[in-house]
Amino acid sequence: MILKYELSKENLALCALVPGEEIYYCLPLDIDLEGNYRHDSYTVMTNKRVLVLEEGNLTRQFELKECDEIRSEPQIACGIVYLVKGDTQILLGRFTAKHLTRYSYLFRGMQILKRGRTERVISNEYERSCPKCGRALPGTKECPRCMGKRRGLLSVFWEMLKPHVGRLLVILVLMLAATLATLAGPAIQRGLVDDVLLKENGEYGMAIVYLLGMLVTSVGIVVINAEKSYLCSKLGAYIGEDQRKKLFVKIQKLSLSFITDRSPGELMNRIVRDTARIKDFFSDVFCNLFTISILFVCTCICMLVLNWKLAVLAFVFAPFSVTLSVAWRKNIRKRFHLQGIKSDKMNNNLQDVISGMAVVKSYGQEYREAEHFDNTADEYARIQKGNEVFFAIFYPILSFLLGVGIYLVTYFGGRGVLLGSMSRGELWQFVNYTTLLYSYVNWMSGMPRAFMNLITSLERIGDVLNQEPAIINPSDAVEHEIEGEIIFNNASFGYKSYQPVLENVNLTVRKGEMIGLVGASGTGKSTLINLIMHLYEVDDGEILVDGIDIHKIKLENFHSQIGVVLQENFLFAGTIFNNIKFAKPHAGYEEVIRVAKLANAHDFICRLPDGYNTYVGERGYNLSGGERQRIAIARAMLNDPRLLILDEATASLDTESEYLIQKAIGRLTEGRTTFAIAHRLSTLKDANRLVVIDGHHIAEVGTHEELLAKKGIYYGLVQAQLKVRP
Repeated sequence: MILKYELSKENLALCALVPGEEIYYCLPLDIDLEGNYRHDSYTVMTNKRVLVLEEGNLTRQFELKECDEIRSEPQIACGIVYLVKGDTQILLGRFTAKHLTRYSYLFRGMQILKRGRTERVISNEYERSCPKCGRALPGTKECPRCMGKRRGLLSVFWEMLKPHVGRLLVILVLMLAATLATLAGPAIQRGLVDDVLLKENGEYGMAIVYLLGMLVTSVGIVVINAEKSYLCSKLGAYIGEDQRKKLFVKIQKLSLSFITDRSPGELMNRIVRDTARIKDFFSDVFCNLFTISILFVCTCICMLVLNWKLAVLAFVFAPFSVTLSVAWRKNIRKRFHLQGIKSDKMNNNLQDVISGMAVVKSYGQEYREAEHFDNTADEYARIQKGNEVFFAIFYPILSFLLGVGIYLVTYFGGRGVLLGSMSRGELWQFVNYTTLLYSYVNWMSGMPRAFMNLITSLERIGDVLNQEPAIINPSDAVEHEIEGEIIFNNASFGYKSYQPVLENVNLTVRKGEMIGLVGASGTGKSTLINLIMHLYEVDDGEILVDGIDIHKIKLENFHSQIGVVLQENFLFAGTIFNNIKFAKPHAGYEEVIRVAKLANAHDFICRLPDGYNTYVGERGYNLSGGERQRIAIARAMLNDPRLLILDEATASLDTESEYLIQKAIGRLTEGRTTFAIAHRLSTLKDANRLVVIDGHHIAEVGTHEELLAKKGIYYGLVQAQLKVRP
């Protein structure tokens, strides 16, 4: 575990662990207070104490129950860690900057240990690393980089090919047929030269037989290769489709934290470009890989049988090309890996600019963004050009080496013909075999480039497919019809567990109650909503839905009973009808029109040229904000949700739109447990209770009048809004 460095026997003895005491954290203090590097110094946290070991001595120890918290702070190129006991801060030591994130986990670890919990002391983000390369594995089952090394490409291929065994067998039969037809060609040509052309009494009929044999083999090779290429192209298309489907399904199952940590352009590259590379490999390379491998071996055997001396001479040049290819293998891999990174960067930049074109034009920054994209594209082009120049030089060198081999074989073979040790037909056959051999070697020299492309794409795809979903249905998960009671019991959560956003949240919401969430920006209101929607798991504590742990309710069943209306609702590119029925795919026109009327959207939809069949662009930018919001409310109503989430549903709207939406929301919230976030406090006047979040905690709970009477945080927020109101 990265957060648990191994202590020597001597240091472990200094800790003097008592029965039932276990070390959970052990991190280096590798800088002294004067800024000098040092070794064998650690901060150690057990489930009972905090200890400081300095250069083989136990210098300080503190009882965990007496400590309030442990903190770490970044400094210039280093960090400090200190202990808080009441009003006293005790400096424990300093450490290099590489340990800063790890030290940050101590804060959460102490809070959990003090509550007697141990199962979540170490965050999943940093508890696992690859035993071979040491690479951190944030949520992955296997290290994608070592996966190919450990399992080999053949096993990865087999996993991809397993669903298509029938097609593969047909392709292998065609490969064997192509091999036999190709080897038969030079043998027939030898017979034509020796038995017909160079014989004084060569028969015309025999010549026709040999020529027909050559024609049959040539046509056979063309037909077999065409059919083989066709089937391999279909196989590649099927495999590419399989990988795209797997990636898309996997991405939808993964947590929002994984999605938000990666840009849309990067994920699209993995689904589109990397799967296309795998498809191209099977279509273009795999199609000939086994055929040429078999032909290579068979050609070598035929050459050795014909003339082993000439064969050895021909074979001398093959190892040079293979050695050259292997020597540059790592260099080629780095080149393609870097090209993939630059391609992601360019696509991300392009996607950002296109998505935010309205902002770019509003500020007149077209030239600056064009210049920025030019720089990114130039950087990608520079890497790509360097790769192409490398191969433009690399391949001619290989071809030259192989060409020298053919010249030598022709020279020494010709001498053998003149001396009578070899017939002209044998020389013709041998030169043909040598040409075939070198063409195979030349084709194989391109394998490092093809394989590095494939390996890079496999790693990038494997990085996604090997991710573990943060939220999964446990084996005892149940389907439950939500009634609406929500209870938070000491719930704590942070997007990074060492940086809690919400701590020790306790709240009981009754069925059908409307709760208004209030607080300054960044206090955790949206985070609380995300936890209610079960988009994230709490780090500590629990959330109960009708008395059932939310973790034990099947995700699909739970999410199907939630309605969500956000400040910026996403509309898909498609018709208004399809956008509304997104929450209930099998809904008919009657249901859609009914909820559109309830959402005060029916009238404006009917005024559009195509009514409910009006096409809305991506994100619905050809509609006003109020129109988009009413469509979103209709969508939320369609599924008759038992739990309703309103996140700034009326923000940034004109008075008329806000009035219409407030009326629609009033209909929507009837009889449903509702959580509403609003910075404009007047919009929460109908809430049964208001919950004020401050400092990562629930600070106040009560009705509007009760909280005003307290003259606390809520009172201050109301007064602040009254002062800025025009």
